[in-house]
Amino acid sequence: MYTVAPFDTAKLDRLMEEAGIDVIVATSKHNTQYLMGGYKFIFFAAMDAIGHSRYLPIAIYEKGAPEHSAYVGNRMEGGEHQNNPFWTPTVHTATWGTQDAAGLAVEHLKTIGKAECRIGIEPAFLPCDARDLLASRLEGARFADATHALERLRAVKTPGELVKLRRASELITDSMLATIAAARVGSTKREIIEQLRREETNRGLHFEYCLLTLGSSHNRAASSRAWAEGEILSIDSGGNHDGYIGDLCRMGVLGEPDTELDDLLAEVESIQQAAFSRVRAGAPGSEMIVAAESALKASPSAAFTDFFCHGMGLVSHEAPFLMTNHPVTYEGIDVDRPLEKGMVISVETTMLHPRRGFIKLEDTLAITDGGYEMFGNRGRGWNRGAS
Repeated sequence: MYTVAPFDTAKLDRLMEEAGIDVIVATSKHNTQYLMGGYKFIFFAAMDAIGHSRYLPIAIYEKGAPEHSAYVGNRMEGGEHQNNPFWTPTVHTATWGTQDAAGLAVEHLKTIGKAECRIGIEPAFLPCDARDLLASRLEGARFADATHALERLRAVKTPGELVKLRRASELITDSMLATIAAARVGSTKREIIEQLRREETNRGLHFEYCLLTLGSSHNRAASSRAWAEGEILSIDSGGNHDGYIGDLCRMGVLGEPDTELDDLLAEVESIQQAAFSRVRAGAPGSEMIVAAESALKASPSAAFTDFFCHGMGLVSHEAPFLMTNHPVTYEGIDVDRPLEKGMVISVETTMLHPRRGFIKLEDTLAITDGGYEMFGNRGRGWNRGAS
């Protein structure tokens, strides 16, 4: 007997059939987490290396046979399974490294009669020593890239996933606004970033990064550069809640914004709103992009302004993939496909003004039948620092 799988098995079966895959051997942290219903071993959350090797969780799923599923984990995960049993009928928690894990995966595939079939792997997340072991011990197997099938599986979020993404966005927004309000004349970039880390951590988020600019600079790296009266600030942060990413950008100013700053942020906002106006389930992503780029072209600051949008969830850039190599290197294969209810996208407009600095808004939208729901919909104007 086995517990019902915590994902849409019919959808995964269909995606595997389309990809010509009989069984998936997932090895990325995000996909093993997804296939295991949100489970992630906390010991390796911040690093993978141990001894001479690394942690390699493996989730195995056979098309049309969830009762043959297995999870391969580290020896310390036995206690996790005792406390909260994993859904998979077979659980192996006896590994310390990549070859241990790959060897147990081979034995399981042989046990379920899938040693000579079409095996879907994640090439970018399968260490070469583990791949070599799989190939040498499964001589009759053919390997295929399962990345696309797994991305399609995660593209539409469940209600529970949307709750986590909303929570991540709300907490990041609260953290950024608190950080801007606490910063003052003389606060350095390193101090402001550390303040944001504390704000996010104290709210229960896992802090991932902060990209910060001050004044007219476009440099977003941490430094001893200090904030001065009258200067602007952009704060772009990613943090996660139960593995789900929040990624937003808000603007601050030390003092009061002048008319030019108000106008420049209004230009950025107008491009964002043009994109929002075309977002709804059933509409292709291209409608949103065309609307935004049309507004951008009409902007007085078009020469140094850019529009970008991307899907997000467990990964900061995931399906739907809407733009090609802009700036992340992947194909925008979903641009002409209809957006679906439950997809989540990030919409961002960035202005690199030659005199006034880095001005950006980045927002998170969940697609709905009638349009969208914006997560973290606060602080989208000029937020004042403490002079």
